[in-house]
Amino acid sequence: MKRTLTGALALFASVSATAQTLPLWEAGVVVGAVTSPAYPGAAEKTSRALALPFFVYRGEVIRTDQGGIGARVVHTDRVDFDVGFAGSLPSHDVAAREGMPDLGLLLEFGPRLKYLIANPTPSSRLRIELPLRAVFEVHAGVRRQGTTFEPRLVWDTRENGSPFGYDLSVGAVFGDRGINRYLYDVAPQYATATRPSYSASAGLMLVRAGASASYRFRPDVRVYVYAREESYAGTANLDSPLVKGRNGASFGVGVRWTLGRSARNAVSAQ
Repeated sequence: MKRTLTGALALFASVSATAQTLPLWEAGVVVGAVTSPAYPGAAEKTSRALALPFFVYRGEVIRTDQGGIGARVVHTDRVDFDVGFAGSLPSHDVAAREGMPDLGLLLEFGPRLKYLIANPTPSSRLRIELPLRAVFEVHAGVRRQGTTFEPRLVWDTRENGSPFGYDLSVGAVFGDRGINRYLYDVAPQYATATRPSYSASAGLMLVRAGASASYRFRPDVRVYVYAREESYAGTANLDSPLVKGRNGASFGVGVRWTLGRSARNAVSAQ
């Protein structure tokens, strides 16, 4: 999936911390820049500079964070089950899709299971995340475009009192025929001499590895960077004429300035 918006949200995410150090809510401004493939397999990059207000809420049920907005249904020491939203920005002026409809704003909604596998050290966690999401395009109305499943393994760490935070992740994205057709189909009316018609199938869309880091300059100012590498080798629609490469990279950098926070701490950090 296109992940520019989710990547931007990750710029102001709080990298792993303890419940005692996280307020119930925070609000402020984030300024940053992100670049990513226009869609998985595209030759073109989509780059954007962003200046956005942010609001993070860490309630027992309703929560907003780098993963989107959602409601936590189950929470134990090892298991979290929530239902939430995520999204990705539209892509325009892609050479491989010349004469075809642009890809619109995509919103994703669905459940996510998170399971804590281990605490390798007192300040780090290893967990698996299993989000299943319906994908909707917002463009002259709202239209269902399929379903994705994005299992990933995440390791994160942050020492209490340290200004640094880090996380590493590896995962894959699988899509049903609907979302793959949306991204990779070439209908006969859009076929050309260099772009034959193509009918996409369900299956693996990409494999992704990522890393992010943050540094707190002052209590209210934190800098974030992230990088992700995607591989499309062995994916279900590698033969689509819209797939122009076997890998792609995403990068982002941002500064978060917190203007206000609650005096009350969150019940739990995650």
